[in-house]
Amino acid sequence: MGAITLHGLDEDLDRRLRQKAREEGRSINKTAKDLLRKSLGIAKDRPDHRADFADLFGTWSNGDVSEFERATSSLRKVDAEDWG
Repeated sequence: MGAITLHGLDEDLDRRLRQKAREEGRSINKTAKDLLRKSLGIAKDRPDHRADFADLFGTWSNGDVSEFERATSSLRKVDAEDWG
């Protein structure tokens, strides 16, 4: 895998690259690689299709999760007598 170093970035380019990385919660390196891929037309865009299936599987609210955890909490207990 190759590596490059970019010298002499002007202040505006440096600031915008860092800002974009912060906004996306990614490293500057990953952000720069993604921008290069997109500009060269070789982006690895993979659409997120999970939302397409929400009507089939539904979603749980935090309250739903809490209720499920409460209702199934006894299932997490191991009875040593069952294994003796």
